[in-house]
Amino acid sequence: MDDPRPARRRHKEIRPQQLLDAALPLFVEKGFAATRAEEVARRAGVSKGTLYLYYPSKAELFKAVVRHHIAALIGQAGQIVASAEGGTGALLRRLLEQWWTRIAASEVGGLHKVVLSEVRNFPEIAQFYVDEVVQPARSLFESLVRRGIGRGEFRPVDVSATANALMAPMIFLLLHEHSFAACPVQGFELDPVAVLAAHIDLVLDGLHVRGEGAR
Repeated sequence: MDDPRPARRRHKEIRPQQLLDAALPLFVEKGFAATRAEEVARRAGVSKGTLYLYYPSKAELFKAVVRHHIAALIGQAGQIVASAEGGTGALLRRLLEQWWTRIAASEVGGLHKVVLSEVRNFPEIAQFYVDEVVQPARSLFESLVRRGIGRGEFRPVDVSATANALMAPMIFLLLHEHSFAACPVQGFELDPVAVLAAHIDLVLDGLHVRGEGAR
């Protein structure tokens, strides 16, 4: 059936997503500083004025890309944790595996590398990323650890320190995927899926109450 909405309204609804889709590969490939607004507009098939209509600055565009591609996924993961009924070990494994598939191993993971590489020159972007991505992710892992302790599945541990210990190897794998793994470099090959599996097994072996077999 034909869409009854006026053409102008349909295009208006499509453009923000077009801009986000166009901006993501440019930010990942060129970095924040080197990406130009006119490049994003050209790739999206709109004028530079249209881009600024939706995103008044390049910083606001970058923030929108991060919110759409990363922050939203963290929010979805939080909903999964809040409504989950199974064992915490299995839930932790599921979330870490999905993190790898949906973020780290995809183009989206390159955004994290962009922030780390340009953080000193753009403190506003750095603070935004901490507020919108790092802190929510850490809170998510903290909630998982508390869940496991509260259910008697995990032994008592320092919740904050354990959340950071969970995240650190994941960040390493993400950075490797978008640096050494993306270049023809010899001598630093690794199987990220195998490393992720080993990380999960080590973490769960350390967290589970002795004799707890569920994972």
